[in-house]
Formats: sequence, structure tokens, C-alpha cells
Amino acid sequence: MGESSRKGRAVRTAVLGMGAMGRALAGRLLAHGHEVIVWNRTPGRAAELVEAGAAEASSPAQATREAEVALMSLADDRAVLDVVERLSGPGSAAVVADMSTVSPDTSRRLQDMIPGRRFVSAPIMGAPQAVLDGTASGLLGGDRALVDRLEPIWSTIFSAHWYCGEDPGGATAFKLLNNYLLMSGIAVVAEAVATAEAAGLDRNLLRELLFTLPTVPPGLRNRLDDILGGDHQGWFSTHLGAKDVRLFAEVAESNGLPLPIARLVQRRYQEAAGASWRDADIAAVVELVRAARTPRP
Repeated sequence: MGESSRKGRAVRTAVLGMGAMGRALAGRLLAHGHEVIVWNRTPGRAAELVEAGAAEASSPAQATREAEVALMSLADDRAVLDVVERLSGPGSAAVVADMSTVSPDTSRRLQDMIPGRRFVSAPIMGAPQAVLDGTASGLLGGDRALVDRLEPIWSTIFSAHWYCGEDPGGATAFKLLNNYLLMSGIAVVAEAVATAEAAGLDRNLLRELLFTLPTVPPGLRNRLDDILGGDHQGWFSTHLGAKDVRLFAEVAESNGLPLPIARLVQRRYQEAAGASWRDADIAAVVELVRAARTPRP
């Protein structure tokens, strides 16, 4: 029996956004028996998926016209709102599931924008490769009946997922919390690594300890080699990292809670993005620390 048969029925799915995560989502769904239509603002990024069996649409409306669900994987709040505005007309009964990282208020606004409130917030925890491997996790928010109806999708994409309540902003807030822990942890590890380098500590022992010490969370370990000496060609860019930390700080501040450390972390990623590392992986924040070193007298 095939994987899709074990996990439930095949679902006709539109994937909107062909960045690294969108391509991973479409690839995972195709590999497990779902029918997939893809769309991207800039054509030509889905050639491999089309060869693998996906159909390519010329607009978001065309992509979702006969789909049961539309999965959005887009860069930021503005991109998500723009695409949903292009979906808001008649002709589609698809449930729209936003898997992007946006503000909780944007998730609530999207729910109100879509006719029939056919909206689910479904941010992903994990890298594109984790999606392809089926080891990513998900956070789901919105109408429980809609969430349950799409269980074949969640079971295909996620190894585990959590329902965060009727408010779609709840799932998004949890995702921002997760990303803040990641971003702040990497910024601190970057300072520790740069300090060890400046002090002339043994690099092999440094690497061994970083991968062993319980004070380095397991979630950071997939970026340790990149921090230690990589080329920062990963998928999660510094400018998107700064955006996510900003959104997290805004959630706190909108509830009367200032977060000075979060704002410092946000500025570090903004500085990295402004210092030629904009499209580099968030591990590139280590280069700011290295560059600030002054020669010994």
C-alpha cells in the first residue's frame, strides 16, 4: 500500500510561492500521491516540479480554481496579503492555509479577507529539507473542522503537528516564539565561536564541545558547522530572520511587554543584512562579530 493510501485520501493542492520552502512542500506532496498545482510570482522556478508531475498556473486564482486547499509559502506579510487579495473573488472554494511566517494580526486579517472564512494558519517548524524528509513539525490555527478536513495534508507534510486554537493568530505567535529562540541562540553561539577564535582556542575541540555540551540546544546544531567556517549558503536569510524577531517583539509590545534583548537581536540581523549578508543564511551573523575584532596592541 502506498504512503498516501496509508495516510488518507489524495488532495488536489495548490502551492503558492516557489521559494525553497514552497518547492519542498510541492515536492513532498507530489511524492506522496497528491495532485499539485504550483504558482510563483516570477515564472520558471518550478521546472523540476512540473517534470515530476505538477501543473503550473499563471495566477493564484487559476491555481486555486479547482483545488481543495491552497498552501501559501511567501516571504512576508505584504506578499501574503497581496496574494490573498488576488484570491478573494468568486470561483474557488479552496481552503487557504498560510504556511508563511507573518504577524498574528495578519493571520486574523487573512481569515476575514477570505470568503466563508476558509482560512487556516499553518506555519512550519523545520527547514525545507525537513519538509522533504517528512520530519518537519507544524502549528495549526483556525476553524477546527477545516483543520481536521485537511488531515491528509498535515500527515503528509509533518511528523507532528499541534492545534493552537480557533484564533489563527495563535499558531503564528507560537511560530514567532520558536523562531526568536532560534535567532537569539544563533546570535549568542556566534559570539562564543568568534571569542574562541580570537583567543586562539583549539578549533577541533571547540567543534566537539559545541556538538556535545547541553548548553547548546539541539535545534542549533544543524548550523554549527556553518557558524564555525561555512559559506552561509543556507535557506533562511538574515533579512527574514530580522523580520521574524521584529514581529515577535511587536507581539510582546502590543501586549504591554517591552523586550530589550529581542530588539538587540533584531538589530544584529538587520546589521548583517545591511553588510552584504542580506541573502546569506542567518548563521552569517557570526561575520559581524569577526569583523568587529580589533588588532591587539
